[in-house]
Amino acid sequence: MTGGRSSRPSFTQSRGGCCQRFAAGEWLPPRSNNERPLLPGYDADVSRIVLTVIGDDRAGLVEALSEVITEHGGNWERSQLAELAGKFAGIVVVTVPAEAVGELTAATRRLDGLLDVSVHPALEDVASAGPDLTIDLLGNDRPGIVREVSSVLHRHHLSIESLETETREAPMAGGLLFEAHIAVRIPADADTSLIRADLELLAAELLVDITVGD
Repeated sequence: MTGGRSSRPSFTQSRGGCCQRFAAGEWLPPRSNNERPLLPGYDADVSRIVLTVIGDDRAGLVEALSEVITEHGGNWERSQLAELAGKFAGIVVVTVPAEAVGELTAATRRLDGLLDVSVHPALEDVASAGPDLTIDLLGNDRPGIVREVSSVLHRHHLSIESLETETREAPMAGGLLFEAHIAVRIPADADTSLIRADLELLAAELLVDITVGD
């Protein structure tokens, strides 16, 4: 939006008799060199935790998990959740006041029977060292495709950011097709031409189509 004031909500923090405003989603500056930044809307130090969840798929699972998080002052930030083979599973990044981490962890036990929840301390996000690549694969299903592709990626020191795979019936030839969509983070000094060449060789060996994009 141009030509007007931003409609994003902001939060005010008083420091030394003056107020500073910050847009929603931005970190407030640390109160001292020894203290962690404040999350907008909180008056306490916050911790970032990672929840891994899995359970039999049914309606209301996300609502039940989000209620536990909200009840303890947590903020649901990032997540990837999916249903596969009758199971609902995923990973959720949550920020929560530091003093409430223990209580939130204990409260997840209320979900036993609905979801198995594990709580882990989050690590700092690693900024991308170089450009990302996307890899799309399609071919006849056979054992070992993921192992072969991941071996090539590991040989070039590539880090997989996301991997989605599925099998589906071939429309005319019969049998099953295997489809994969991979996003990888590559080192800044990586030779993308060598990566592409190795993937092309692999495609010929496996008799699959591999497309590499930026």
